[in-house]
Amino acid sequence: MSNELKDEIAREIAANKILVYGKGTKTAPRCGFTLETIEFFNGFGYPFEVVDVLENTPKREALSEMTNWPTLPKVFIDGTFYGDTDILGPMAQSGELQTKLEEAFPGGKQTINLR
Repeated sequence: MSNELKDEIAREIAANKILVYGKGTKTAPRCGFTLETIEFFNGFGYPFEVVDVLENTPKREALSEMTNWPTLPKVFIDGTFYGDTDILGPMAQSGELQTKLEEAFPGGKQTINLR
């Protein structure tokens, strides 16, 4: 994995409190698991971003190497890798995820006003 690719991924993770690497975008997911993850985070009301890596094989391989997680989507919250909704679902049920989100967004839920 190139340093340039590592740096790009690090910048993306640092720029987004919740970041999902998946197949497709937030408005046009291209697989059921990415759609499930988008719907999951929509339910929490915190801003999140989705990066489409479906056709970017080098980036997908780099992410798999960095996380030791072979499948997509890959979710990062406040810079920490959490896997996907198979991991996050039970965390949500136990209340652990809400705590992590509140820590990531200490000012509360942030809304974006489009004018």
